[in-house]
Amino acid sequence: MLAIAAAATIAGCTTNVDGRAICPGCGPGGEPTFPTERPTVSSPTTTTSESPTSSAPSTPEPGGTLPPSAEGYVYIETKSGLTRCQITADSVGCESQFSNSPVIDGTSANGVEVTPDGTMRWILGNLGAIPTTTIDYAVYHAVGWTIDANTSGTRFTNDSTGHGMSVSTEGASAF
Repeated sequence: MLAIAAAATIAGCTTNVDGRAICPGCGPGGEPTFPTERPTVSSPTTTTSESPTSSAPSTPEPGGTLPPSAEGYVYIETKSGLTRCQITADSVGCESQFSNSPVIDGTSANGVEVTPDGTMRWILGNLGAIPTTTIDYAVYHAVGWTIDANTSGTRFTNDSTGHGMSVSTEGASAF
């Protein structure tokens, strides 16, 4: 009897749980469906004694610098809307429904990350409801990275090392 109780206690303390994670209230892609705050554009107002005022644009000027959040993050979404990325001085991580990604734990990877030395790794994950800024097909700068977005994908190059990665819905490669 004691052995059965001990076995039941040990079985209840396992760290492995079979099945797939579910997110009540999440949309079809597994992402929470609560609203995301996005920068908005207001019409500038000019008077003779004041300078124009406006909030941050939702689409920055091509060739511009994307300012980081107070925590040092820059969140972007590609013009196609198919890829979202989180950029910090230490790494760039992107999420997309890649057509050619490796399988991790039986699931196709939906994320990829690169560090300034060009080390790239595929991951499973979800960036969640991040407040992205949609970028155009142009070159941008953010927290030590140059971002070159065009119709065939987006290239992230670390300004100090020259290493980075190219990302598209077809996949990703480090350089």
